[in-house]
Amino acid sequence: MSLETEQINELHWLMEMLHTIDVGLVVLDRQYTIQIWNGFMENHSGLLPREVKGKNIFSLFEEIPQEWFTRKAESVFLLKNKAFTIWEQRPYVFKFENYRPITGTADFMYQNSTFIPLISATGEVTHLCLIIYDVTDNAVHKIDLEQANEELAILSKTDGLTGLFNRRHWEHCLQAEYKRWTRSHNASCLVMIDIDHFKRVNDSYGHLVGDEVIRHLSDLIREHVRETDVSGRYGGEEFSILLADTSLENANVFAERLRQKVASSLIKYNDIEVNYTISMGIAEISAEQKTYEAWIESADGALYQSKENGRNRVTLYKG
Repeated sequence: MSLETEQINELHWLMEMLHTIDVGLVVLDRQYTIQIWNGFMENHSGLLPREVKGKNIFSLFEEIPQEWFTRKAESVFLLKNKAFTIWEQRPYVFKFENYRPITGTADFMYQNSTFIPLISATGEVTHLCLIIYDVTDNAVHKIDLEQANEELAILSKTDGLTGLFNRRHWEHCLQAEYKRWTRSHNASCLVMIDIDHFKRVNDSYGHLVGDEVIRHLSDLIREHVRETDVSGRYGGEEFSILLADTSLENANVFAERLRQKVASSLIKYNDIEVNYTISMGIAEISAEQKTYEAWIESADGALYQSKENGRNRVTLYKG
């Protein structure tokens, strides 16, 4: 076999390899005109090499941000260094559909890309090679993992029955508010809530109805609190609400509105109808409370007074 024949075969093999590799390969000149378009790009774009050769890349693919792409490419042309982009920075360069059955949940192909300078015999960068990697599997797995971690973080903070904060997270928020008060001394109030005669509800109608009562109160709390308020299930049939930047007078207005709404509500569960009421205690933070636990005790003491004085009422802690 002659040297010329070997060189022709090597060139043929090289072109075949570039055409069939499982990455996208595009060669552009300085005017961003497509010179080479391999099989990966053909398969995912539906465009043959002869259809794109000599065409401006931006006229064919409007999804490519021209300003971003040219800024990236010009640095490669001028500095003769590679440049990279990953899917976290930009999900794709070419918006190709995702054909992978394993990651069928993705609407498009996530891509990493590499910009490579192609240097001529004169030492000038005359062309640019753009390599496109399909990283959809990795991207989808990472996105799913992050979403799962976010959901776990939410679950670790919330009570499963009510969707309100659980006691551990709620106390963490209260402790943070107490520390904030030591610096700002802005008025804040703590409301403790207890469902009256809840054991009687469970004994008379069963725990499923009792759970429905708890969920009903949780929904009413969500309807009445502000986004800045922190509400949680303190335990069993007891709830707690932190009203930040709220005076005792305004907290009392809030509590009375909630108490009256509960008292006028009728819960229906299958053929069972239930009325219930709540007792509430409110304590405004002051220098008297040396710890956040003491603040809880003050509100809890006011709640106890409400229950002792006949229930279905709001009591303010006087200190």
